[in-house]
Amino acid sequence: MTEITDNTIYCHPWEPFVPAGARILIMGTFPPGDHRWAMDFYYPNPTNDFWKMMGIVFRDDAFALYDKETRQYKLDEIKELLTERHIAMHDTAHKVVRLKGNASDKFLQIVEPTDLAALLARGPEITAVCTTGEKAADVIAELTGSVRPKMGEMTEGECAGRRLHIWRMPSTSRAYPMKVEKKAEYYRRMFEAERIAGEE
Repeated sequence: MTEITDNTIYCHPWEPFVPAGARILIMGTFPPGDHRWAMDFYYPNPTNDFWKMMGIVFRDDAFALYDKETRQYKLDEIKELLTERHIAMHDTAHKVVRLKGNASDKFLQIVEPTDLAALLARGPEITAVCTTGEKAADVIAELTGSVRPKMGEMTEGECAGRRLHIWRMPSTSRAYPMKVEKKAEYYRRMFEAERIAGEE
């Protein structure tokens, strides 16, 4: 599959990752085209800062979850980390059109948002949703009847009768003008507030 500029509707390629006991749900907007993948999982593009940021927060090493020699992510270790830390993963869009043939949120037209109520039903202990960028934050604000938080801050919303903490974090796209270490500081504070980062 190659990214083309037309009215092609792309469906999300992955099932939600919701480990038993998940308490926080991290949501981006939509994956890039598969020609940019270094693994078959969330944030697969090596130029994205997400897994570097997670490595800094939980392993004190930006490359703890990425093998620089093979240029592949350590997917088993990533899934183990998410499971240990009670972190679920999915995206806010189920179907999109790529208006400019790339993965930029600015040029994604969301045709169908994710069914957040159904997603939360998979994780009955989830009490927080963290969005990794502005567009994802807008979608979640609409789905939860909340106000989009300022970057790095939290508000409250509701979905399917469940009260939720709604966090908006910096985009982990390399195009977002912030060093990965600074992004990690924002995410670390959020994880600590939700009692995620301090656990063993």
